[in-house]
Formats: sequence, structure tokens, C-alpha cells
Amino acid sequence: MTQYIQNFIKFRPLLKELVTRDIKTKYRRSVLGVLWTLLNPLLMMIVLSIVFSNLFRFRIENYPLYILSGQLIYNFFSEGTSRSMSAVIDNASLIKKVYIPKYLFAFSRILSSFINLMASFCALIIVMIFTDARLYYTVILAIIPIFLLTVFATGIGLILAAVAVKFRDMIHLYGVLLVALNYLAPIIYPMSILPGKINFLVRLNPITQVLNIFREVVIYGQLPSAGSVLYSLVMAVIALVVGLYVFYKNQDNFILNL
Repeated sequence: MTQYIQNFIKFRPLLKELVTRDIKTKYRRSVLGVLWTLLNPLLMMIVLSIVFSNLFRFRIENYPLYILSGQLIYNFFSEGTSRSMSAVIDNASLIKKVYIPKYLFAFSRILSSFINLMASFCALIIVMIFTDARLYYTVILAIIPIFLLTVFATGIGLILAAVAVKFRDMIHLYGVLLVALNYLAPIIYPMSILPGKINFLVRLNPITQVLNIFREVVIYGQLPSAGSVLYSLVMAVIALVVGLYVFYKNQDNFILNL
């Protein structure tokens, strides 16, 4: 762990350049550029709220905000982990030439996705203002679920990055897993419609707990329960520790599979 911290401090300027490059690459030749970070969640919110509010008629107050908050959390995890998974592979030519702590490539993808998350969060606040939704003081506590999700996504991203170098099929398989995860979290539906066993399974999903905390502090003005925060913290720490261990144990063999 000490080595990771020392390398992080030493190569921090490089990490900044990697994050900047990731953002520029994503929006290269785009007319609106980074504005799409704001527009994407807003457009998805409009489409989903129109479709699902009329199709299923969920009794959720301010359903557009409910959907937007769910998309915000899920999209960050999905984008961050997916892009982290291919980070080492995409930078193979650089890794073969000079020594760079390889985990920086995966972490830079998480950070660039984090910047997108912050822009999407601004979009959420804008929607709340224009829809006359009440802004509670608890919104400042949104840093708690965002931090927990970032730690969790970093751990999962490191695991995926290490596995994908040797097993490229993981890149395709993970896309399927993300679809399943999308429906195993209350992004577009309320937990109340789920039967007992499925409800319990969905609650075990770390994304569900983080999402519930986020909605409580941002939309409903409630303090999160200690149990939810503790569960999310434990899962985040476990994911990060396992991710660092798996990545460290396999990084010396990356060069053989690139």
C-alpha cells in the first residue's frame, strides 16, 4: 500500500495528463463537446420519464428526478468500470516503452468518469430548480454516496482491468453483466413493487444502497441510515482491497499478454 501511495504522489502530474486526454478523446470532433455531459442525462431523463410514467404509472413523486438520480449513479459506475477494464490494453504501446505504475491508467478512467458525474450532478440540480423541487440542506451530504461509489468503482475497475488483459472475452461479458445490474437496482422502478425474495436480492446490490443514500440526501432531504452507509462502506473497502491485490499480483505478467 505504501508503494502505491508513493507512486501516486510521484506520478500525479501524469495522472492529470491521462485524465485530460481521456476527456478530450471522448469529446473529440464533437460540436457541443463537454456539454453532452449535461445533455445526455437530461435527454435520457425525458425519454425514460415519458415512457415509464405512462407505461407502468409508478406512483413516485417527481418521477423525472427519481430517474435522473438513478441514471446519474448507474452511468458513473457503468462508464467508469467499463473504461477502466480496457485501460491497460489501450495503453499497451506506452507500457512497453517506459515504466509507469499501471494502475494509473485504470484510475485515470475512473477520475474522468467522476468529472462527468459531477457535471451530471449539476444537471440534476438544474432540473430540481426548474421543476420547483425543494433543495434541502442535506444535498451537501451527497459527497458521501459519491465517495463510496467512487471507491467501489475503483476496486471493481482494477479487478476488471487485470482480468481483461488475459481474458479479452471479459470485455464482452461485462456488457451483459451491466445490463443485468441495470435491472437489479431501483433505477427506473420503486423498491415497493418487488416481491420479498427479489426485494432482498436487490437490496444486497451495493449500487442499490448507494443510490438509496443519494436519493435520501438529495431528493428527499433525509439523513441516510447508519446501516446503509456502513454496508456501502464495507463493500467499497472490500472491493478496493481485492482490486489492489488482484491488480498487484497480475501486473508483472501484463506485458506477456499485451
